[in-house]
Amino acid sequence: MEIYEYSFEKLAAWKKAKELAIWVYQITKNFPTEEKYGLVSQMRRCGIGIPSHLAEGSGRITGKDKANFTSIAYSTLMELLNQAIISFELGFLSKEDYLETRRLAQTLSKMLNNLRNSQLKNA
Repeated sequence: MEIYEYSFEKLAAWKKAKELAIWVYQITKNFPTEEKYGLVSQMRRCGIGIPSHLAEGSGRITGKDKANFTSIAYSTLMELLNQAIISFELGFLSKEDYLETRRLAQTLSKMLNNLRNSQLKNA
């Protein structure tokens, strides 16, 4: 049986967002237990939210609608970055993990901006 590949699965931005989501799950494993329902939950929801918004947007008809979901993904990325900064300053993230999170976020933010601009051109 051949597995159909949906349009969002072909997006480089979705692939990078999925990579970031997996990364977030890995780095939050070592957070303090009392943060299970705090930062861990928030960061993981953001991590999953970014590729999920891209997937949802891929099902929209117009470029404008697609761009709206890409904008939401970008906003969620900024929320995640904010949480990573706070986690680092609280000592929950190592400097190495913090810098890698920032590197992934920077790469993805550029990809999301480019994707959004492309979607708006096709609107």
